[in-house]
Amino acid sequence: MKLLITGGCGFIGSAVVLAALERGHQVVNLDALTYAANPANLASVENNPSYRFEQADIRDGAALEAVLARHQPDAVMHLAAESHVDRSIDGPQIFVETNVGGTAQLLRASAEYRKTLAPGRADAFRFHHVSTDEVYGSLGATGRFTEDSPYRPNSPYAASKASADMMVRAWHETYGLPVVISNCSNNYGPRQFPEKLIPVVILSALKGAPIPVYGRGANVRDWLHVEDHADALLAILERGRIGETYNVGGDAERSNLDLIRLLCDELDRQCPRQGASSDLITFVADRPGHDFRYAIDASKLQHELGWSPRYTLTDGLAQTVRWYLGHDDWCRQSLARVGGEASLQRLGLGSKP
Repeated sequence: MKLLITGGCGFIGSAVVLAALERGHQVVNLDALTYAANPANLASVENNPSYRFEQADIRDGAALEAVLARHQPDAVMHLAAESHVDRSIDGPQIFVETNVGGTAQLLRASAEYRKTLAPGRADAFRFHHVSTDEVYGSLGATGRFTEDSPYRPNSPYAASKASADMMVRAWHETYGLPVVISNCSNNYGPRQFPEKLIPVVILSALKGAPIPVYGRGANVRDWLHVEDHADALLAILERGRIGETYNVGGDAERSNLDLIRLLCDELDRQCPRQGASSDLITFVADRPGHDFRYAIDASKLQHELGWSPRYTLTDGLAQTVRWYLGHDDWCRQSLARVGGEASLQRLGLGSKP
């Protein structure tokens, strides 16, 4: 297939681009190149004849129409989004404009483009919207999110993704656009922008700087390696049932504090330093509206499509630490776009008086 992938220079997007090319698909990567996007993520394939790049913003309907008409894709995989919860607390409007308005523009352009296709190609066309488990809100000590869990978003980011999910559903029901939706747990792995938790821990420890932990670190997340996620997304695109939602999880629940301690131990194994990295753990004021626990039931995806994660959390964290230790230039380049190492300081205090 020829795939139009939005946000392909980002963390998850670049993993999907690489996995799709490895499977023999053609890829058109549409990315606005905002702060979290890095073309270096795809340097290894920039000369691949099956790969094309288009710089465009999903909020620009005319640009989307032109790209679709020029490249004639068989499917759209929509990953472009503002995705950092803390940034959504400090500045929610761009999340509404990009994640809701941009998704609506892409849906409209895709539906109109599909009308131009011959019947066979129109029937085979797919629009895959990639979302998050944060749309479901917060769990207590037990239970897991299923595809039937009610939507209860608690941050501006989660609310914007929930709204985008509803837009996708509406385009399917109202306009007949063939869609699939996936909702994933927390991703980790190589090329994740340094403002997210795992890179913050790694880079802070390497500097000997305090490792910030929100509250008491008791919040629990299900961790999914980005390469496992990319494989799941392509399986959903290729074999998922139209109109369905699939939850994607790593079956690797840990509290934030336990995860950070695992990372510190791995750092000390791979890059020994004087003193333990865990000594740098520093508890800071909690994030406003911080969801207590996320956990994914991915049994539908496993039973219907035969997918299961390949990485254990231990192996995935070891691989991730190795990658960051070997890519200091990438880290510096990424941080330079958002003000340097000062960007490792916490965000998300915008709701405080």
